[in-house]
Amino acid sequence: MKASLGERQKSALVRSSARAPEQLRIDIGWAEEKKIMKKYDVTALGELLIDFTENGVSGQGNPLFEANPGGAPCNVLAMLEKLGHKTAFIGKVGKDSFGEQLKAAITEAGIDARYLYMDEKIHTTLAFVHTFEDGDRDFSFYRNPGADMMLDESEIPQELIRDSRIFHFGTLSMTHEGVRTATKKAVLTAKEAGCIISFDPNLRPPLWESTDEAREQALWGLAYCDVLKISDNEVEWLTGKADYTVGVEWIKQNYNIPLILLSLGKDGSRAYYKEHLVEAAPFLRKDTAETTGAGDTFMGCVLSGVLKKGLECLTEQDLYQILRFANAAASIITTRKGALKVMPEEEEIIRTMKSAD
Repeated sequence: MKASLGERQKSALVRSSARAPEQLRIDIGWAEEKKIMKKYDVTALGELLIDFTENGVSGQGNPLFEANPGGAPCNVLAMLEKLGHKTAFIGKVGKDSFGEQLKAAITEAGIDARYLYMDEKIHTTLAFVHTFEDGDRDFSFYRNPGADMMLDESEIPQELIRDSRIFHFGTLSMTHEGVRTATKKAVLTAKEAGCIISFDPNLRPPLWESTDEAREQALWGLAYCDVLKISDNEVEWLTGKADYTVGVEWIKQNYNIPLILLSLGKDGSRAYYKEHLVEAAPFLRKDTAETTGAGDTFMGCVLSGVLKKGLECLTEQDLYQILRFANAAASIITTRKGALKVMPEEEEIIRTMKSAD
């Protein structure tokens, strides 16, 4: 039987490794046996930046922007910290006032910031977020270059990654060659160490030379992840299938990903696991302000569920409970500006779920 694209890429990892295959020990079962010895629940790598979000107008009628800490990986970690998990971050900001603000923010959130590097020459990456009436957003990035792009492979703390149960990443740390090499080194380290690898493509077309390059790197991520979070529009972009159900089936046929989460915005979410397809309705709110960080909040809650339940024997009830909890948390964050510093408490998420029963 012909090997899938994902299987071929994964086998290439084993062939290219200097270690013998039996030494790689990359199966999830081994990680589960060793998880009690691992210090961190989740380590994430990627962008950490300032999201300038609209917050009213001045007396002269000019828009006012609030400098909120942002970046998908640390948003995910901030949600995990709220749920009692131990996390760490790998990334780079500028040695400037914004970089200091970001370091203080993730430290306050409880995230281990020892491997947040500060670049002496390149400034912290900035994003201006324009919010539409329905809460959706448009981003304008100031990142040519930005400090998050300057992470070097020599700065990857392999022991930290090996000491983590889950390693999480996205594609924004794969837009340029140097940081891409660093990201791939981190992913391969996680795979060899038996970490569960989670991946969110988090497509931002303006940050790429071309969407073809973005797709190539996203497909690389699919080949190595155990948990994939992807939105309906990203499925169409990645697979070329207008029907996202057909698109997810294409992913399943070509890549051996145990758990796929599909976020559908106002239509809720789905989980694809083995032969199971589970759906959960959204928690729609009249007080939605913006959707920045909603997907990251969702992902943090999903990873919390994986940490508690594992990946080997999830039931449909497990999947439904994980999705419902994640949907509720995401709905709360849409009522707030900024995400990293305002993640909901577990009790608040439970109250939201109960209020809908």
